[in-house]
Amino acid sequence: MKTKQYVEDLKKKSDADLAQELVNAKKELFNLRFQNATNQLDNTARIKEVRKNIARIQTLITEKAKAAQ
Repeated sequence: MKTKQYVEDLKKKSDADLAQELVNAKKELFNLRFQNATNQLDNTARIKEVRKNIARIQTLITEKAKAAQ
């Protein structure tokens, strides 16, 4: 249920908001990878979750771009 709600929230956002969300997710992924490399990360499953969220955001950006054409 959490994933469906996240996707619905993303669909309501504008292109600029989606781009900002993508930047934030990529920064978070970088930080998680850095913490993992230095053995400071407790929840390694968070990396997989953030990667999937990035893919979801990119998919919505692509869908909106194709719909605008």
